[in-house]
Amino acid sequence: MYCVSVVVEKRFSCPMCTLVCTDAFILQEHVELHLLEESPAEEAVLGATSSTEAASSSNSSGGKSYECPLCSVVCGDCYSLQEHVELHLDYGTATSAVSPGSDLRLARRLQEEEKQRRKEQEAKQEAEEFKKLQRQFGVDGRGGYRKQMERTMEKAVSRGVMVPADFHNKRAEMMEALASGVDDGRTRTQGVLGALYAYYQREARDCVHVWLSADTDHYCSSEGDKGWGCGYRNFQMLLSSLQRMAPYTTCLSEGSVPSIPRVQVLIEGAWREGLDPQGATHFNQRLQGTRAWIGATEIYALCTSLRVSARVLDFHQPTGPGDTHPRLFDWVKQYFSQTATRGARLLPRVVQTTQPPLYLQHQGHSRSIVGVEQKKNGSLCLLLLDPGCTPGDVRKLLSQDGSTVSKAVYRMRKFPGNLKHRQYQVVAVEGVLSPVEKQTRILNSRTLRAERIP
Repeated sequence: MYCVSVVVEKRFSCPMCTLVCTDAFILQEHVELHLLEESPAEEAVLGATSSTEAASSSNSSGGKSYECPLCSVVCGDCYSLQEHVELHLDYGTATSAVSPGSDLRLARRLQEEEKQRRKEQEAKQEAEEFKKLQRQFGVDGRGGYRKQMERTMEKAVSRGVMVPADFHNKRAEMMEALASGVDDGRTRTQGVLGALYAYYQREARDCVHVWLSADTDHYCSSEGDKGWGCGYRNFQMLLSSLQRMAPYTTCLSEGSVPSIPRVQVLIEGAWREGLDPQGATHFNQRLQGTRAWIGATEIYALCTSLRVSARVLDFHQPTGPGDTHPRLFDWVKQYFSQTATRGARLLPRVVQTTQPPLYLQHQGHSRSIVGVEQKKNGSLCLLLLDPGCTPGDVRKLLSQDGSTVSKAVYRMRKFPGNLKHRQYQVVAVEGVLSPVEKQTRILNSRTLRAERIP
């Protein structure tokens, strides 16, 4: 129903009878009843005569006119009056603040405002969550290795732990090392695998067999990459092992382990060659100057770029009770023991193999697998080098004190109950690629897929 804004106590007279109303809506309904009653008769007149004759007949049959109840306009027929009154009512609907339809319009407007407000809140929350993810994965534009190192030293100066002269000297050393692209070796610990071999020769008699990787240096996180550099440090461990092995010296520079910023440059170079375009897009083609985390696919791309043959294995779900991964442990044992048992009649209890360490990735962290123990009851235990361990802790393996070494080895041991993440990925190196094989892998990496186990 239409509505009109009215003045209190205003009266409206029906133009067709003596009825007087105080409400325009009641008058409208009343007039419409009159019109419904008169319309059949007028339609008959209009159908029997021409339009001119009908108008003349209407005027001559008493000269009946219709006065607008809302203003002083007088209409010659009921249809003109109806249209005129509806114009009044349409205008009143648009301007009335107390019309019956205003409540519905108000409710709809409030609903739209609430919907818009909710959308804005959701957009704001999504933006905040995105910023948190950027900070977490080091792509928030706050700088990479160099800036983090400088900020750490500046804080040390402000606390009085470092004098300004030392700050400038260390900053100059850092800039020189970064310019060379070679790691400065401050976080490196050598001789780890040799110390482990000596330990198992004289201790750990509960182990039936122990397989160790080829010689590998430990690299730990520093002030410049703390909180995000584990993937880079594990690659440095892997590279330190490969550089000592004859098959890989043809494609790797001997003895020079690249710094973290240099590793970032190398990964970007692998992307430009066409390796793992999806991964490159994820990082917006850029790692330099960021604190971005890298994972198994970036290690694979980097190895392939260097003509090192690698595989990515995806242990995508637990395969044992309590969310454990016995299939992962069995695969690692097979990896290290495959060359040691070849052609051997009697397997030694402790074997240092020629196999490089394995890169182990899970959500939020990565480590290097450098060996596996097999106990008398058949259970397996992995030996991990963790970039999160300090040089001081790792160097306890080199100690002459047996109890100190035992405690250090204990921290390296990981039983199935210690590895209970939902998913693990392993990067295994297995040889050198020819130039043709490298190009084939570049083409195949357009849809890079890991080998799923099981």
